[in-house]
Amino acid sequence: MATIKEIADRLGVSISTVSKGLNGASDVSHELKQTILDTAVEMGYTTKRMKKEENKKLCIFVENMDYESSSHFCYDVILGFKQSAFRENWSVTVLPITPTFQSQEKYDTFMLKNGYSGAFLIGLNLQDLWIDQIKTTTIPTVLFDNYVRFNPNVAYVGTDSSEGIDIAIEHLCHLGHRKIAFLNGSLHSMITELREQAFFNSMEAHNIPVNKDLLANGSYIADSAKDYVPRFLDLGATAILCGNDLIAYGVIRECEMRGFRIPEDISVIGFDDLPLSAHLNTALTTIRQDRIELGKCSYLALHGLLNHISIGNITLRPQFIVRNSTAKVVDR
Repeated sequence: MATIKEIADRLGVSISTVSKGLNGASDVSHELKQTILDTAVEMGYTTKRMKKEENKKLCIFVENMDYESSSHFCYDVILGFKQSAFRENWSVTVLPITPTFQSQEKYDTFMLKNGYSGAFLIGLNLQDLWIDQIKTTTIPTVLFDNYVRFNPNVAYVGTDSSEGIDIAIEHLCHLGHRKIAFLNGSLHSMITELREQAFFNSMEAHNIPVNKDLLANGSYIADSAKDYVPRFLDLGATAILCGNDLIAYGVIRECEMRGFRIPEDISVIGFDDLPLSAHLNTALTTIRQDRIELGKCSYLALHGLLNHISIGNITLRPQFIVRNSTAKVVDR
């Protein structure tokens, strides 16, 4: 591990200037502070306050996802993480971020100057600036539904999309469905790519030809359904598999607005099992992710990284929840 003197020697400044830069002193320019922080990160420096028991700080960064209410996907994930961290006396800050924030703050230097020992990141997409920076980070970091290769300081936590999608296709096949549409989430998302590939693999395994006109990428919100459901219905889809429960809510609404009954005329399956899914007028068949356990496993992965155990990924098994939104196919 580097010392303040070694950082000072590298930059050609005094030890006191490096110390001030690391501690955010006002008499050091912003540019020099950033240079000191960047160099400290590069050299593997850890501040004393990061080592102190009373300053055990972790951060959860959240982008593009709601988490304040128990109805939100991230709520239980964050709760599970906090519950595990609390038992070991970590304080946890939850910080919503944006692409603009990422353009203004480098990941490693933000962590260093704020005294965070590790982080859990939720909701980032593959084009985010921080994803590139995390490829070389020395900070223990856990990504939810994202993965970077070759960095022993970074772990991935998620639910096995391949198994979940395959169980759903098996269920639909058992009910006689062969015209199966798939409305997935946003592009430039690793989880979107994984679920799409899982769909292709499962359809092939069940000897069902994929009609690419019955595939679409919307976004992970209910409103995206209105742009694609009419085409699916016109093409005679008998079932629609959705990238998450929110999309499925929109699909059910759009089908019913057009006079199609769920599940008598068309079956719908979601992914996540949000709390509302069991209480819709037609309770949703869905692929459950145990969000509390995802949060706990994310802390477990981060705890390993903090203790120099190089964890690649932790993948939880999904559970298939059969409710009232699927039924035997009726030819139309």
